[in-house]
Amino acid sequence: MDFHFARVFRRAVRFAGAGAGAFLLAFGSADAMIGQAGDDPNLFEGVRQADMKVAAVGWRLASSNAALCDRLEPGTGIQLHTLDQFDTSALEAARKHFGFATPVAIEGVVPGTPAERAGLKADDSLVRVGSVEIAALSGKPSSTDRLVAAQLAIAALPVDVPIEIEAIRAGAPIRVTLQPVPVCKSRFEMRIADDWGASADGTMVQIGSRFVEEYPEEQLAAVMAHEFAHNVLHHREKLEVRGVSFGMLSGFGKSVKYFRQTELQADILGIYFMANANYPVRATIAFWQKFGPSKAGGILRSRSHPAWRDRIATLEAEIAKIDTISARPITPAILADREIALDGNWEKLLVRHR
Repeated sequence: MDFHFARVFRRAVRFAGAGAGAFLLAFGSADAMIGQAGDDPNLFEGVRQADMKVAAVGWRLASSNAALCDRLEPGTGIQLHTLDQFDTSALEAARKHFGFATPVAIEGVVPGTPAERAGLKADDSLVRVGSVEIAALSGKPSSTDRLVAAQLAIAALPVDVPIEIEAIRAGAPIRVTLQPVPVCKSRFEMRIADDWGASADGTMVQIGSRFVEEYPEEQLAAVMAHEFAHNVLHHREKLEVRGVSFGMLSGFGKSVKYFRQTELQADILGIYFMANANYPVRATIAFWQKFGPSKAGGILRSRSHPAWRDRIATLEAEIAKIDTISARPITPAILADREIALDGNWEKLLVRHR
């Protein structure tokens, strides 16, 4: 991350606070931030740059591993944002900076994707995407409701049928046809906060902004691949079937064995996702060597997660297998666990650190 972007982005995080939601560029009720946002376009652009970094990694993982996914969506390469995401005090600054002509616009276009080939550009305001009429989507002020509605509606379109898109660019209507490609069904979002949160809820991968700021792309990809694997393996659904306790209670009682099983399954599948996306798989090891001692060891370790040194040993064993396979994509044996209920036998997956 270059110095100027880091300075701007840290400023964004400082004003955001831990309560800011994904893509909420006005940072909730941070009035000081809102006042300065309108005066500093670099702040908007800093967050856009970070959002697009996450979007590019997510695209690479979801498109390269489509053959491994049982739930697909039409991949476009469009990163959306909405005017609703901004606090009411920042609406005019956001409207002016991004040129919103409709409630939903293109925040950015991932390079090399169908959207770029179709000629779509950042700040194009969307009118219609296939059968999805943007005006028909509802949302509440200072929320991501309309954003999620747009994402889900577009994801429900056929994966291999051309999509006609109507938009407004610099006040003039445009119409393009986009040929999507099949990608794994999952949204990727950045959450602006001064913590180390990363999560997956079955349909979305959410990554904390500190990972974007402080880790190189390949190590950011390692974290995102792990969370993405949770979605592909339907872990949220399986954990709910087992009646586990989420949040603070996940490290206690019967819940522990199921969470540890899902964490190891996601570690293993995630490193194959990395390989299939042509990321250096040892970036996962480098991430844990940096993150583990200070963030996941000793009293900081969650009992719902295996010890970080054991996770490295488990990943090293999988890397040894990957190193013997030249064909891509690799379909690992762990993928078969998607069809099997959780039994809590996490130790069969673990390689102990020696």
